[in-house]
Amino acid sequence: MPPRSPQEMMAAVAANLQQRTGRSLSEWVELVNASGIDPLDQKAVRNWLKTQHGVPQNSQWEIAETAACAAGWVRPSVEGYIDSQYTGPKAHLRPLFDRLREIIEALGDDVRAEGRSTYTPFVRRRQFAAVAAASRARIEVGLRFTNPPASPRLSPAKAPGQATHKLSVSSLEEIDEEVAALLRESYEQNG
Repeated sequence: MPPRSPQEMMAAVAANLQQRTGRSLSEWVELVNASGIDPLDQKAVRNWLKTQHGVPQNSQWEIAETAACAAGWVRPSVEGYIDSQYTGPKAHLRPLFDRLREIIEALGDDVRAEGRSTYTPFVRRRQFAAVAAASRARIEVGLRFTNPPASPRLSPAKAPGQATHKLSVSSLEEIDEEVAALLRESYEQNG
């Protein structure tokens, strides 16, 4: 079975919502609208769905996004998400992101970037790398390994994304052959 896109996965969640929760997606959206919670505040909607109704996590995300879209929210494009991560005091980190992206996307035709608000995941069969503007001074590169290579630059991690390890870069010079080799290893272990 080929990997499913996030849109395909969420469509499957929506299709099974009635069976899992006892309500259809449109019924959940009506309930959100009647709750008094701002439907554009997706985090608050997800929290309410979890704490008040015990809705499973993926279902929370689908309901919250659908309610927000019904209220006028438009999901940014991947490029829109990336642009929003590298503005203001983090704008000077964009060349680092661009260089990492160049290396990552050159690993294979099967690599795709996905949009998130605080980091950019890179996916093959599954997510193998994630790049985040962690502070005003550095970018964190999350890497997913099943068998981590020995490297003093790696530290154990649970973020960004689905990382098992991460490394930090704060200049273009730090994005060297070792970083490229670690990215390739993560890519190869997640195909």
